[in-house]
Amino acid sequence: MTELDATDRRLLDLLQQDASRSNQDLAAAAHVSPATALRRVRRLVEAGVIERTVAIVAPDAIGRGLDAVVEVTLDRQGAEHLAAFEVRAVAEPSVQQCWRVSPGPDFVLVVHCADMPAYDALVQRLFTQDANVRNVKAYFSVRRAKFEPRIPMRPAAG
Repeated sequence: MTELDATDRRLLDLLQQDASRSNQDLAAAAHVSPATALRRVRRLVEAGVIERTVAIVAPDAIGRGLDAVVEVTLDRQGAEHLAAFEVRAVAEPSVQQCWRVSPGPDFVLVVHCADMPAYDALVQRLFTQDANVRNVKAYFSVRRAKFEPRIPMRPAAG
């Protein structure tokens, strides 16, 4: 794990709010020099603290579609069975998030499909054709009240 000081945490917090800002603007907001901001951000990327930089698309702007949270319970929970399902779920473009959880179901998936027929096709590919899937429970979104990918920054230890 990379040791993060207060400046690193400030930079990460600012980047999570708006990663499109220029290095000059980022440095000014973080109260560091542009060279320091650039050097630290590069180090955070190289260390894997910053996984990637993405654009978050407003679902309503592209014709929202169908969002669901899906619980999946497997019949056999051996390591190889869990890994096999996980590989298939992660490879599925409609699966936005895949969490192996405990206790309860074996997996919780967050999926986004264009519509119900697209969801039905996903069900056939990912759940019905897998003889090891025992139970699937889906919760369909009627309204998104909050979506925040930002991770709150705790103060640096010290």
